[in-house]
Amino acid sequence: MKRREFLKKTAVFISGASVSLSALELVDPKEVLAKNPDLRWGFLVNTYKCVGCGMCVKACKIENEIPWDANVTRTWVERYVITKEGKVLADSPKGARDGFTSKLIDRAAEGKELVPDKEIAQAFFVPKLCNHCTLPACVQVCPVGATYSTKDGVVLVDRKWCIGCGYCIMGCPYGVRFFHPVVHTADKCTFCYHRISKGGNTACAQACPFGARRIGNLRDPNDPVAKAVLTERVGILRDEYGTKPNVYYIGLNKEVH
Repeated sequence: MKRREFLKKTAVFISGASVSLSALELVDPKEVLAKNPDLRWGFLVNTYKCVGCGMCVKACKIENEIPWDANVTRTWVERYVITKEGKVLADSPKGARDGFTSKLIDRAAEGKELVPDKEIAQAFFVPKLCNHCTLPACVQVCPVGATYSTKDGVVLVDRKWCIGCGYCIMGCPYGVRFFHPVVHTADKCTFCYHRISKGGNTACAQACPFGARRIGNLRDPNDPVAKAVLTERVGILRDEYGTKPNVYYIGLNKEVH
């Protein structure tokens, strides 16, 4: 019996991604900087600058060898259209790999819908990726330790250990994980750790022509990303889960989850 098959049969069942009560306390960025003066990676997304061009998605797929036509991607962009009556429509065709070339909103099984310009109250784009949480649910539920956090705050997957059980995919409240269609292990954004650990930039941030994406050191008060987190009005996705994401958004609309 192969090691992967053995572990699949002997892994202890994990019922869900439980979070301790202490995890429900929100992070105070100033406290984080004061207590930890070294390095912790954080990501900043400026939704005001995103135009939904898809360059970030293209760059990510190429850099991280995610099959071009596969319906999975490590980062994607969502389009939101809010009508004057308060109706919220959202889509992300092919993860926005090719941008948004049509006004038709893809509503999956419900078909495509066109909202007349005169009925639109607000429209915007929201890039998404792994949030590299301080208290990651995916790490908690992995039965073999294949998903882990680095000392500088990046959540990674060791393909040699991953048994493909899917617990981490089910446990992630942000829906950022998937099975790699070629290697058949859990996959997700890594902040391009192979790049940033050598002083480089992430592929998506480098490819963005409008500067909507930035990565930086949250523990360096002089870092532009840390400065923005400390001084600007930023938001995080689903803070009610208490996972303390390290991806921050400028201009995050309340309709985005």
